[in-house]
Amino acid sequence: MDYKQTAQGVLEHVGGPGNVISAAHCATRLRLVIADNSKLDKAAVEDVDGVKGCFEASGQIQVIIGTGAVNKVYDEFIKMAGVSEGSKDDVKQAAASKQNPFFRAIKTLGDIFVPIIPAIVASGLLNGLLGGMTQIWPHMADSALYEIINLFAGAALTMLPVLIAISAAKKFGGNQFLAAVIGFIMIHPSLVNAWTHYIDDGTGNMILNPAIKEFFHVGGYSVTNLGYQGHVIPVIIAILFMCWIEKKLHKVVPEMIDLFVTPLVTVLVTGLLTIAVIGPIFSTVEGWILTAAKALIGLPFGIGGLIVGFLYAFTVVAGFHHMYNMIEAQMLGAGGLNTWMPVATAANVAQGAAAMAVSFKSKNPKTKSVAMPSSLSAFLGITEPAIFGVNVRYRTPFIAGCIGGALGGMVATLTGVGATAYGVTGLFGFLITPGFTLSYALILLVSFVAAFAVSFILFKDPEEELARLKKAEEKETSAAGETVAAAAAGAAAGAAAEAAEEKKASGEPMIIYAPAKGKAIPSSEIQDPTFAAEVLGSGIGIIPEDGKIYAPFDGTLDLLYDTKHALGLSSKDDVEVLIHVGIDTVQLEGKYFTAHANSGDEVKKGQLLLEVDLAGIQAAGYKLDTPIIVTNTDDYAEVKGIKTGPVEPGEPVIEVR
Repeated sequence: MDYKQTAQGVLEHVGGPGNVISAAHCATRLRLVIADNSKLDKAAVEDVDGVKGCFEASGQIQVIIGTGAVNKVYDEFIKMAGVSEGSKDDVKQAAASKQNPFFRAIKTLGDIFVPIIPAIVASGLLNGLLGGMTQIWPHMADSALYEIINLFAGAALTMLPVLIAISAAKKFGGNQFLAAVIGFIMIHPSLVNAWTHYIDDGTGNMILNPAIKEFFHVGGYSVTNLGYQGHVIPVIIAILFMCWIEKKLHKVVPEMIDLFVTPLVTVLVTGLLTIAVIGPIFSTVEGWILTAAKALIGLPFGIGGLIVGFLYAFTVVAGFHHMYNMIEAQMLGAGGLNTWMPVATAANVAQGAAAMAVSFKSKNPKTKSVAMPSSLSAFLGITEPAIFGVNVRYRTPFIAGCIGGALGGMVATLTGVGATAYGVTGLFGFLITPGFTLSYALILLVSFVAAFAVSFILFKDPEEELARLKKAEEKETSAAGETVAAAAAGAAAGAAAEAAEEKKASGEPMIIYAPAKGKAIPSSEIQDPTFAAEVLGSGIGIIPEDGKIYAPFDGTLDLLYDTKHALGLSSKDDVEVLIHVGIDTVQLEGKYFTAHANSGDEVKKGQLLLEVDLAGIQAAGYKLDTPIIVTNTDDYAEVKGIKTGPVEPGEPVIEVR
């Protein structure tokens, strides 16, 4: 690769030096923020030699180059663009500053909700497990085991304001323990539980809970002792205010008494304002949003599901689908079922089906290799690889996916399917839709069939069009030219056959051994679009358990990144491997990583290369999925994972032929 030429090509097609605001890079990608996105020619960037893909995410232009090359292309790029070296935080801040207030608010919601989704998923799955078991064994509902698991299942939703408060404080830069106190205040047992706002009077009529009393009222404005179980917006606004006042107090209160005065005043003022103003006003606003969402989904004849199912993928592309977490949390917090999730499933499965149709119809091996794993990933709820890597690129598959999502969404609302959690869609959704198994399966079937059929019909393979044009040109060539071309083709075929025979005769397959203890997963399940789609090469993922990363073979540690989150190695057989510890952990700037080897070192299989504080990474909000990728996959006939499930260091996990 000519690094200078690659950098020049990227710079030209992102609008030139004057259009670049900020630039940084991670282990595999250039991360750019540009002034005018309309000057970006994404297709032209992807055609630049050395570029493996290009997409927009969170206000950034991310150009996939690959390990070992991205830093060299980056060095050339910043020279040509005339920008200084920037950190990943610099790029994130520059990207955020470009977004309008609406998108910044949506991103904030996503940043708050994403870390707590595992807790909600766990509760939902436990609820689903209980529902399924009581259908098989009805008598279980009277057992002590049921009571215990039911307690576990309800914990996250019961304490939702506390979880949101802690996550929001982390986002807004406040004390997470003070935030937890504010969250507890909002659901304190002294307040009437919000889920008992109305109760049965014993005759089947719902009446206002007589335990609800006024704290005070001013004119028509009344403040009562009703709690905020299941609420979202009031909690976020309260913590935003708490963080603001806490920071102000730290600046003005003398250091000698800061430890006592700041927490006291912060909790007292925030608590009073929350109970008197923030809670009553924003719970009303939240009620309007929930009512609107339910009204949309509940439109007659399935029209609501049709509309949401069609538009859902557009919101994913725009990046504000995270706001749905708030709506789904409110649905569950109100003591009901999440009826938004089945429509989201229809949209996700449909995009996966549309990508699968492209895989079947395309003649381009690279397109096939991206489309098929992307589609499988979408069926499991991770749609970005299918949407950005395939469907949006070719347009008609994206529209086909929207049509399939619309029809599946209509089925979802007509059948009334509801979930007991959020954060899970696709095939795993069966676990959180107890009692709706057949209806949920119908949603998946309708979405898949409709999207696949429309995509297969509408998609026009560029390779086929190119072949048609080439064939027309060949007919116009002279007989002599045809003879020369045939001879050249024969020679090329002979050389290719000879090379293939040499590779086949090389003997046993080359083995890559597990570099860590943990759980091995297919690359399609890695929670990152680029790795899941195998854009950088084939391999597997490992979710590590003990934080020790070992050499996967005898060879050379070609590159250990400054941030220590990723290693590039090459074996004595010239197999090149990237080990990327965690997803987006480049943002940690080396925190929680300790290196035991250096770039250029010769290493032996099983040699300790890196120690990682896994708990610290998780507490910082990052996923532990660790891709093990053969970055020169194209040099081999086959690269395949040969192990899934529990794995020990030194076990064979990837076979290269």
